[in-house]
Amino acid sequence: MGLPQINIEFSGKAVSAVERSARGIVALILKDDTGTFDTKEYTSVDEIETTDWTADNLDYIKKTFMGTPSKVICERLDTTATDYNAALTRLESKKWNYLAIPSLTNATDIVTWIKGKRDNDKKTFKAVLPNASTADHEGIINFTTVDIKTADKKYTTAEYCCRIAGILAGLPFNRSATYYVLPEVENITESATPDADIDNGQLILVNDGEKIKIGRGVNSLVSTTTEKTEDFKKIKIIEIMDMIKDDIRDTFNDHYVGKVPNIYDNQVLFFTSVNAYFKGLAGDEILDPNFPNKADVDVEAQRLAWESIGTDTSTLNDQQVKEKSFRSNVYAKASIKIVDAMEDLEFSILI
Repeated sequence: MGLPQINIEFSGKAVSAVERSARGIVALILKDDTGTFDTKEYTSVDEIETTDWTADNLDYIKKTFMGTPSKVICERLDTTATDYNAALTRLESKKWNYLAIPSLTNATDIVTWIKGKRDNDKKTFKAVLPNASTADHEGIINFTTVDIKTADKKYTTAEYCCRIAGILAGLPFNRSATYYVLPEVENITESATPDADIDNGQLILVNDGEKIKIGRGVNSLVSTTTEKTEDFKKIKIIEIMDMIKDDIRDTFNDHYVGKVPNIYDNQVLFFTSVNAYFKGLAGDEILDPNFPNKADVDVEAQRLAWESIGTDTSTLNDQQVKEKSFRSNVYAKASIKIVDAMEDLEFSILI
């Protein structure tokens, strides 16, 4: 029997969404001549062989695990490597959420790589990079705090990106990175203009007089458009969008591609399953339960597809266009409302 298991697949993904969101994966690129291997993957600090890494790189891996990601993928490069291309090539076929490179001095090439993977290859990779001031992209977190001091060590901005990546990978969808406390940090060089920095797409640490914490969970996107609105500046929103893209794409690829005839009735079954998935996410307040959160055939796109090969659709109403599937294409669109975290309060008291 065919399609009912799709409902089960989507239901399972919806039920596990919050748990999965708190179990993200960090990729680290580490320059190290201690070992001769290319890749090591760890699910806890207990698995790390201390003889595999220098003391600094061991520290970076352990700092990443402080944020409780589900896995840390470490790609090793020789210390003489002049670029990060070999490690990036190994990473492009793996599944991970956030990249950090403690030895990075110029973020330009990594910014270009992440943008290309997200915009062209539709990957959901993200990177925490130091001083990526020109990134202007939702896939890049521009970390800019300097002189980060713990009890044992002083870190550069680049070196502490691994800690930030671990935090972001370990956060569940029911909270944002805003005001996340880093208890091990004792002192930082504070920004003189924190509000302006955040508005300029910088993720910074702030000192509230008692503790050091993330100022606001924003990525580097500054230039908004009608397609990339203000919501796209929030790390939490992008993380949810990425999960939804991955869940729908993976399920479609696993259960539909090449297996199901492209007729309207089967498309209806697919959209029914997607909408049940949205309903499950709304139940966990990942999506707004007071919003329709609905997927359906993209009528305009399907109409244009027929028109592009010379078929007149002017006499067809929208329902007729929906029922007229086009070749192997499924034209889909959805309208959803992702729930942000409470972060701003305006409270007027009259006396």
